[in-house]
Amino acid sequence: MANVEARKDMKNLANIRNANLAGHVGFDSLPDQLVNKSVADGFFFNILCIGETGIGKSLLIDTLFNTQFDSVPATHDLPNVRLKARTYDLKESNVRLKLTVVDTVGYGDQIDKSDSYKPIVDYIDAQFEAYLQEELKVKRALHSYHDTRIHVCLYFIAPTGHSLKSLDLVTMKKLDTKVNIIPVIAKADTITKAELLKFKQKIMAELVANGVHLYQFPTDDETVADVNSTMNGHLPFAVVGSMDEVKVGNKMVKARQYPWGTVQVENENHCDFVRLREMLLRTNMEDLRENTHAKHYELYRRCKLQEMGFTDNEAMSLQETYEQKRNQHLAELQRKEDEMRQMFVVRVKEKEAELKEAEKELQTKFENLKKMHADEKKKIDDKRRMLEEEAMALQRRKASVANAMSQSSTIGKKKK
Repeated sequence: MANVEARKDMKNLANIRNANLAGHVGFDSLPDQLVNKSVADGFFFNILCIGETGIGKSLLIDTLFNTQFDSVPATHDLPNVRLKARTYDLKESNVRLKLTVVDTVGYGDQIDKSDSYKPIVDYIDAQFEAYLQEELKVKRALHSYHDTRIHVCLYFIAPTGHSLKSLDLVTMKKLDTKVNIIPVIAKADTITKAELLKFKQKIMAELVANGVHLYQFPTDDETVADVNSTMNGHLPFAVVGSMDEVKVGNKMVKARQYPWGTVQVENENHCDFVRLREMLLRTNMEDLRENTHAKHYELYRRCKLQEMGFTDNEAMSLQETYEQKRNQHLAELQRKEDEMRQMFVVRVKEKEAELKEAEKELQTKFENLKKMHADEKKKIDDKRRMLEEEAMALQRRKASVANAMSQSSTIGKKKK
């Protein structure tokens, strides 16, 4: 099928002819028109932060966008993982950005962590489903639709210096086909440079061994190919976040002050924060958005449409596919109706048989009780007859005794 489509595309390309313009037409301004329209409409960018409670997710986002977002510290006693989304309107120069930050509250705090990834997967799928439903509407408004699909997942890894936790591997494996994953080592100033280098190598080795696919910065554009290729070798980024400004030399810089020294957030010799910001916001933000739509959402959309019965069969139009699916649905409904009718008839017959059996049992019990009643009545009648006979015999004996006494009394008087 793929070969047939490829041949058709080649044939269509062969039918395209080149034409030379005799003068300036003006469609070379199309990129400028597109830029102006995009700037007027504004942009959406949605970040998912996954990491344990207190690992520094909110602080890093504040540092990335150089502002204080409203965030409430979470406790460690939540029964399950829940996702909290916050949307902000940002403006830099004349570019407007609607930023949505989604935090995984309670992640990694449960005793049983086997299902910790499920709320995250469900949330990502729910955003895909909402966009798909908007696409399938008769009257669509995609130009004004608030796109909440996740464009990038910053996965925060605890700076243990040893290896990834099983929860990290399971979660990233479940998400790598749904979202662009960029792993970051949080609080990287808590381990030495040598330990950090070994930790990075071990993390990447474990991810490769477990088949986890991370987002790779694109290298097909010559203007950013070199820097993106270099940055791919720096994954995972070791970051430090801070909104505190410390005076270093003659200037104020964002840093973390310790008794033993100062860790500068924007110093590449201290951490990878600048590299992360450069790759995430300044170089590859649009690629993250495009990759989400063209790869992850397209995969979800294809699977959903296939479940609905749609295929890439060019021999059938959309109307024919719809009619076929409708007929199949009606046939399935008719089949279920017939099954329910047959089941109803069978249930009625079974119920009638049960009632007849119960009636038969009741009749048998009635006959037995009737017979027992007749036997008891006969016994009572026999006993009553015997008692009557005994009473009559007693009366006769009494009468004979009285007669005998009367006769003896008469004989006595005559002798006197």
